[in-house]
Amino acid sequence: MKRLLWIDISKGLAILFVAYFHFLATYYQYGVLPATDWSNLAASALTILRLVWFKVSGLGFHAVGVFIILSGWTLMQSTMRRAESGAIGWGSWYRARFLRLYPMYWVAHLVYLLSPFVARLEPVDDRIILSLLGLRFIDIQMNFMYLNAAWWYVSMLIQFYLIFSLLFWAARRFGPCWFLLVACVAGFFARYLLLIVWHQSGLWVMGGFAICRLPEFALGMSLAMWHTRSTARVEWFLLRGAGLVLGLVLYPAALQLYNGLVEYIFVDFATGACCMLEIVGIAGIILLFKEPAKLFGVVGLYSYGLYLIHQPYVIWLGLRIREVPIWMFLLICIPTLAVLSAWGMLLEKTTNTLVNKLTSFRKPAHT
Repeated sequence: MKRLLWIDISKGLAILFVAYFHFLATYYQYGVLPATDWSNLAASALTILRLVWFKVSGLGFHAVGVFIILSGWTLMQSTMRRAESGAIGWGSWYRARFLRLYPMYWVAHLVYLLSPFVARLEPVDDRIILSLLGLRFIDIQMNFMYLNAAWWYVSMLIQFYLIFSLLFWAARRFGPCWFLLVACVAGFFARYLLLIVWHQSGLWVMGGFAICRLPEFALGMSLAMWHTRSTARVEWFLLRGAGLVLGLVLYPAALQLYNGLVEYIFVDFATGACCMLEIVGIAGIILLFKEPAKLFGVVGLYSYGLYLIHQPYVIWLGLRIREVPIWMFLLICIPTLAVLSAWGMLLEKTTNTLVNKLTSFRKPAHT
């Protein structure tokens, strides 16, 4: 399957946004913006830029929703390509997915345990067994955010992988529009039950129960189907500015969904979709420039590794630079993200190479 460079660029932008958000949230946890100054044009411009920067930076966690959407897209796209060449061997499909998921996840645990310069905020105890299995939703309050909070995403992916054959069948059977509608109804109903009827922990809605994030995942699957049917039209909308503008228009309305418990049922889908439109729109701009496109594309290609390892590092560093001014934090942030990207890339590429060697079978020689 030919990779879509702009999807890799989008993943690269999304993971850098997430890592930047975690870094800033640690560094600026107790920070207060300077008082607004409207005394002259220059001061007013600086105040506006500062407020916009702070507001946009605070949206970094929405990029996780972008990953969910793009994960649904790429899984659906690759599986449709496999279906076109014959019957899908679901046994080999699941084997490939879990070999892609678990080894790097285990390496991330090893890196966390052995590396210097990482924040260790919790003791290593018997909970690590469930963490290694990816079953962090068991005793969710104790395990979901254990050791590295970013790892909750893996437990959600495991659930989506397990039900993907059913989702794939339903999407092909009913078409992208009806599939997306039914998936949204199921996801929103699950969120309604957990949030309002049963008053359960928000961790279930966050991803502990994957059906609560099914609307975003199904949106990605439906987009993959629409892209296959009308590639030029979908890419024109997403990459040529229309989607970027639509996301900007809708984002303020999506943010209003945080203002009530009933409205919160829909907030992850709305903010994730808007953030996706923005990130993919920016990816369309980057795609016009060859070298930046290659750079962000490589970051996106190995975004899984960076996602798994970044948070303990940025927390460790963020706690140690809280006294520096904001401009210095921004200067520190750029090389930090570059080094972490290279480190995550090295770990993931090495892990994938090793797994491929260990799982490959030598073909019999022809006489």
